[in-house]
Amino acid sequence: MSKPETPYRKRALGARALSPETLMMSYGFDAKLSEGSIKPPIFQTSTFAFATAEEGAAFFRVMGGRAQAGDPVEAGLLYSRFNNPNMEVLEDRLTLFDGAEDALVFSSGMGAISTVIMAHAHAGDVVLQSTPLYGGTETLIRAILPQYGIRSADFFAGASEAEINEAVDAALKLGRIAVIFCETPTNPTNEVVDLAVMKRLADEIGARQGHRPPVVVDNTILGPIGQSPLAHGADIAVYSLTKYIGGHSDLIGGAAMGASALMAPVRKLRSGMGTNLDPNTCWMLARSLETVSLRMKAAFEGARRVAEYLKGHPKVERVRYLGFLEPGSRDHEVHNRQSGGHHGSTFAFDVAGGQEAAFRMLNALGVLKLAVSLGGTETLICHPGSTTHAGVDEALRERLGFTGGMVRVSVGIENPDDLIADLEQALEQA
Repeated sequence: MSKPETPYRKRALGARALSPETLMMSYGFDAKLSEGSIKPPIFQTSTFAFATAEEGAAFFRVMGGRAQAGDPVEAGLLYSRFNNPNMEVLEDRLTLFDGAEDALVFSSGMGAISTVIMAHAHAGDVVLQSTPLYGGTETLIRAILPQYGIRSADFFAGASEAEINEAVDAALKLGRIAVIFCETPTNPTNEVVDLAVMKRLADEIGARQGHRPPVVVDNTILGPIGQSPLAHGADIAVYSLTKYIGGHSDLIGGAAMGASALMAPVRKLRSGMGTNLDPNTCWMLARSLETVSLRMKAAFEGARRVAEYLKGHPKVERVRYLGFLEPGSRDHEVHNRQSGGHHGSTFAFDVAGGQEAAFRMLNALGVLKLAVSLGGTETLICHPGSTTHAGVDEALRERLGFTGGMVRVSVGIENPDDLIADLEQALEQA
């Protein structure tokens, strides 16, 4: 069930449906409730006063899932670990691009991922994952969750349906499959997972074991402008808000969104574990959402030009850019169906000569910034094998196609000609 419509949650002007870009300026916020402020103030408070003791009791019943007849549909403001005006404005607006019923925000992307998985998987259960995933997610699923009795089984992101079915059979021998977790495109190799297959897989597993596992998709790499997983078979979409949505490399945050029924246990666990996001960061993210479409489209175009340059360079062996997928191939068809032809701005390329050559190139850069993370206004570049994915088993990295010379670049909104000039002089040192 979606949130009730209020005067500040209207999505249409008469018969005209308003676009997410327009709704980002006002949706979920009533200026009259904040002294007429055009922008939401920062509600830097830990707690909120109740009008009456009865009101406070009703709010806590609703928040705890114990609502009685006559209680409000939504809990009013009570304590900033549970809700806060800045948090609620941000969560309302995050639903718009993805078409979600409900959204929740967290203190980091990994806070979102861990809370979602632990809300739906318990001791004795199995997480069926695609691989590769972001290094932190691989470590969570393969090394940390087993300490709590949650096991895992995997399949390669580009695997055939027959290979995926083999992985399902192996997973079912371990226990109940509670969650299907995938990332598409993958970080950093830009492999593609077919979400229609994931949906069908979840339905088939549900019929076999009596419980349909939700399909959870990390959509950080293409973001809400490049892809909408919920429209293609996913049940829950998760994000590192640190990346494109925040987009300025000045905050840490995460989000999860989907149907209200699936988000309810996630909300309950977030309240219990305290993985919520603070009011100031919520305010910063609401600010960033106003320009996310402009920033991402500019970055996508800059990445296209940088990738085209690298593709023809004699010291670059391979460019793993989504725009270079072979026409007619399985990945090309799936990617275009799911993303509408958006190729993103983050991709990897392999420097000839291995890690030593890659390090020489990285150390020679003057404009591109040598740092982990992605999706900022500035262009960032790193060596995943020794940084973001260093904690992933070396044999697994080799299985996933990592090479010593592979570097990942996230193109920002600088002039692409300047980025190309910097790469040109740096590659001379490789």
